[in-house]
Amino acid sequence: MRKQLITVPLILAAAALTAFGADNSLGTWKLNVEKSKYTPAPFPIKSLTTTREAVDGGVKIMSTGVQADGTPINSSNTIKYDGKEYPITGAPWDTSSMKQVDANTFTGTSRQKSGKYKGTSRTVISKNGKSMTTTAKGTGADGKPFTATLIYDKQ
Repeated sequence: MRKQLITVPLILAAAALTAFGADNSLGTWKLNVEKSKYTPAPFPIKSLTTTREAVDGGVKIMSTGVQADGTPINSSNTIKYDGKEYPITGAPWDTSSMKQVDANTFTGTSRQKSGKYKGTSRTVISKNGKSMTTTAKGTGADGKPFTATLIYDKQ
């Protein structure tokens, strides 16, 4: 009987840790430019593919694509879900921070230490896991405000 009383709480604790540790953003995602929106126009991205891989307490994000003006996109960073700033390479910003709200929801901030760029975002994975939507707003490198809704399709 005593063994059962110890085993049940351990199983429940393990299940809770597994559920909280889930991350449905992992995998490869392709930006659906037609469904995405950016203000002020024009939309700054021609194509973008992002791969998200699990790391201890966070995610490694690698993005490749092409900006609307033909400039290649090739960025990467490894970030923990602790809200602290981590460096990013190949992006218009220097650092990103992220928090995991639940298995399908993430909030983040990106900024350029030497410039005006600062943005906040909220990313939500659909219940069926087939799409990911990031809504963002902030101040662009030009000092002007922007808003974006980026729709990704799971590959």
